[in-house]
Amino acid sequence: MNPTAAVQEPGQPNPGELFVAEIREQPEALLRLVAQEAELAEISRLLRKRAPAMVRLIAHGSSDNAAAYGLYAFGLLSGWTALRDSITLTVYYDAQVDLTSSAVVALSQSGETPDVVEYVVRARNRGAATVAVTNDPESDLAQAADVTFPLAAGPERSVAATKTYLNQIAALALIAAGAAGREQEVADGIRRVAELLAEMLDPIERAVPAIATTFAYVARMYVIGRGIEFATAREVALKLKETCRVAAEPLTATDLAHGPVAALDPLFPVWTIASRDDALPAVLDAAARVREAGATVVASGNASSEVLGAAYELPVPEPPMPLLAPLLSVVPGQLFAGALARAKGLDPDRPAGLSKITRAR
Repeated sequence: MNPTAAVQEPGQPNPGELFVAEIREQPEALLRLVAQEAELAEISRLLRKRAPAMVRLIAHGSSDNAAAYGLYAFGLLSGWTALRDSITLTVYYDAQVDLTSSAVVALSQSGETPDVVEYVVRARNRGAATVAVTNDPESDLAQAADVTFPLAAGPERSVAATKTYLNQIAALALIAAGAAGREQEVADGIRRVAELLAEMLDPIERAVPAIATTFAYVARMYVIGRGIEFATAREVALKLKETCRVAAEPLTATDLAHGPVAALDPLFPVWTIASRDDALPAVLDAAARVREAGATVVASGNASSEVLGAAYELPVPEPPMPLLAPLLSVVPGQLFAGALARAKGLDPDRPAGLSKITRAR
């Protein structure tokens, strides 16, 4: 018997039932998000009026992984410089950073993370335009910001985020597009992604249990992505840590060569996220380094077939525009994490030591 196996309480869903159900809800959640045209228009007006010199993205956990995507969304859609800002610098060290020419986009599924809320309060007092992206439009974060973009993901009962993460990615794409007057183009693209996602869920869900069974012994893994897909690598790695107790480390395709490749061996698998964009050659080069080290390669993404020598492949459809690829490419990792947790006798709905609302500072 596995001493760490999940114990089901009377009346509780089966282990992983909520986690997988919420992954399946993601197409509908995306459609609810893009339907909020009035909310997006208000944010777009604020950002266009302020024309910030810097967009500061504030978040923790899965929300911070989404923020890593936001750097590319703002850079590629609106031509604005964005960064994942230091909460500690402002909240703990009280650094007197000039924020008058900045916009702050704060992401939190609950809207109740104390230091994220405090950052927004201080930034607004210092003249920044502030936008809250949260699943709770009545939360402290929403009250603290100038404007709010509700995630509209619906209740998320599983501790590990899935549909709120996906909607945060889509929300950042819409906000960045709105700043450039391209919101309709991106909204139409997200609607098409929702259709593609609905079509791909069943085949991927059927494919992952067999792969997960062979990885039940795994306790460490690298997850590799580059560019817009580094956010996906971060999120897949976090899902593996949260739900499977796998020490998964996200790496850019180039960072792998700067030391971490030396740790690889045949019992150290590497998940590679390959999407068809300008960063793909770097990802393929990293995958070749992994194979040379004798490690097992799992390839996912819309260019997974180009990862030569992959032991396992989980392809996803081509998105209507390359920037929206992360909305599809994260899903194999989500479903794999759920399957691997169950193969290890764990419950991905209720990971040990975690709670849905994190109030740690």
